[in-house]
Amino acid sequence: MSSHSERNDRKKPSSPGRDFRSKPRENNKFSKGQGDAKDWIWGTHAVEAALSNPARPAPKRLLATPDRAKRLAPNLSRAPFLQIMEGADIARQLPAGAVHQGIALKIDEPETLGVHDLGTPAKGLLVMLDQITDPQNIGAIFRSAAAFGAKGMILQDRHAPALTGVLAKTAVGAVDKIPYARVVNLSRALEELADLGWRAVGLAGEAEQTLDQVLDDRPTVLVLGSEGEGVRRLVAEHCDVMGKIAMPGGFESLNVSAAAAVALYEASKFRSRDEIGS
Repeated sequence: MSSHSERNDRKKPSSPGRDFRSKPRENNKFSKGQGDAKDWIWGTHAVEAALSNPARPAPKRLLATPDRAKRLAPNLSRAPFLQIMEGADIARQLPAGAVHQGIALKIDEPETLGVHDLGTPAKGLLVMLDQITDPQNIGAIFRSAAAFGAKGMILQDRHAPALTGVLAKTAVGAVDKIPYARVVNLSRALEELADLGWRAVGLAGEAEQTLDQVLDDRPTVLVLGSEGEGVRRLVAEHCDVMGKIAMPGGFESLNVSAAAAVALYEASKFRSRDEIGS
């Protein structure tokens, strides 16, 4: 790799595409929720996206209010994992303050890809998150990545939250639109991507050049660090070049999800139409 210096709730029926075996519904006996976010997704957009994602396993539980259940797709209305209950009862299954919009889903994460699979072919834009742990920030970054046509996301295996709960709600379905990989070593992942033809661009406020100066139309991994530490030294050393967001207003304080949206916009300007999301 080259040196550092170069270097409304009325929506269409839910998930018409998934095939869930139809069975006569009996009085389902479910254990009570634990009041945590583990494996739970809530909110209309997030639940619908998860149900329509073939990379996810079969749902464990689907909770819906009577009104919301009437608008479920036919393949879900008689599904054995569906339980109809009042909104207050749904809320008791979820963390305090969860805005569930009358529907919640307990389901495992989508299947992850390996770095090689995610990076092949070398084309378009990938986003790598270095020690970003706040679920709302990660959810917002997923949403921006989907909006600007990123090909995939690379998360740390040990320092990133599950793609459920507040994260999935904030992403409004984007976690089921963008493939992702979880890796133990980001530096090693960058080395592997470099061998596949990817160029790594790190975001750093202290960089000498701005993003519009360092970005180009080559396959790009956009590396984002935490708000406190930023991109760590070893990860930065595996980037081909570091760039900063130009802030003519002089107030250099964007949170990481806002900075990610700006960086993704800048990077998308160099992508051709056939590269978006490819």
